[in-house]
Amino acid sequence: MNEARLLEFWAPWCKPCKALEPVLETLAARIPVQRVNADEEADLAAQYEVLSLPTVVLVVGGEERGRVVGARPLDHFERWLAEMLPAG
Repeated sequence: MNEARLLEFWAPWCKPCKALEPVLETLAARIPVQRVNADEEADLAAQYEVLSLPTVVLVVGGEERGRVVGARPLDHFERWLAEMLPAG
């Protein structure tokens, strides 16, 4: 996927983040997922202008290609990734 990965910005106190974990575990079978604790890595969260948790950022070749804010079901992420990373 051209060095594609997902950055998941989360925090231990965030209930929607906890709800998103199984979705991201499923996605991790197809695309690398890097979990970023926004409390511990506030500079990185600021760099990506994360204002709400959870926020999932799609990074391709070091550049942000898109993001999803809030907990969403697996089918939402699958459709989103299909749009953002067309087969090629």
